[in-house]
Amino acid sequence: MSKQQFRPPLWSTLAAILAIALFLKLGFWQLSRAEEKESSFAQLEYYAQLPPVNIPDSLIKLDDFLYHRVDVSGYFEAERTILLDNKTYQGMAGYHVLTPLRQVNSTNYVLVNRGWVAVGNNRSVLPNIFTPEGLIKLTGTVVPPSIRTLSLSDKQYTGRVWQNFSLDSYQNQTGLTFQPFLLLQQNETPEDNLIRQWDKPDSGSSRNTGYAFQWFSLAAVTLIIYIVLNVKRKSIT
Repeated sequence: MSKQQFRPPLWSTLAAILAIALFLKLGFWQLSRAEEKESSFAQLEYYAQLPPVNIPDSLIKLDDFLYHRVDVSGYFEAERTILLDNKTYQGMAGYHVLTPLRQVNSTNYVLVNRGWVAVGNNRSVLPNIFTPEGLIKLTGTVVPPSIRTLSLSDKQYTGRVWQNFSLDSYQNQTGLTFQPFLLLQQNETPEDNLIRQWDKPDSGSSRNTGYAFQWFSLAAVTLIIYIVLNVKRKSIT
């Protein structure tokens, strides 16, 4: 006959305790990060419901206006328009149209994402984008100024078409001084026929929750392995 005995060596017990404690700590840390992101996102949702505020002529700090609705007045510079590639709308391929707006009574610029336009049947022929002339007032949402998309090429841009967007790169290319954000235009401008249906930003908390689950799972697996490896059968005569 034999019976099971659980007599783990001291070193394996200490190793298991340390590993489980580490995994649990990392899991709870990820949960706290998820809670922080949810709290921040709730604040951003609140900002989005407030009336628009004016962007000053002087350079701002991004954090002071991030995800706020804002008003800005100025003049489009159509010749500096770029097209951000690999943007889809209802399953159709297209571009986002980005045009700099020089602020009134200022040398500073705001880069405006004016909306989506279809690629068309021939990619070598770029869409003709109507750009209003003269003073224009825009309302939009302030978002971070860098955009990464799925790209099949290592080139960041080819002419007017950009695969990924970095405000620093665009600023260096144009020599202009930009406010440190991208403006998602909300109000309509005549005759441009661009589509402005912006996706709401995600808090990103679900990713942290997923990571927390993985760490807690590792803690559970470590405990199971520790028990299984240290249960031994002892013969009884």
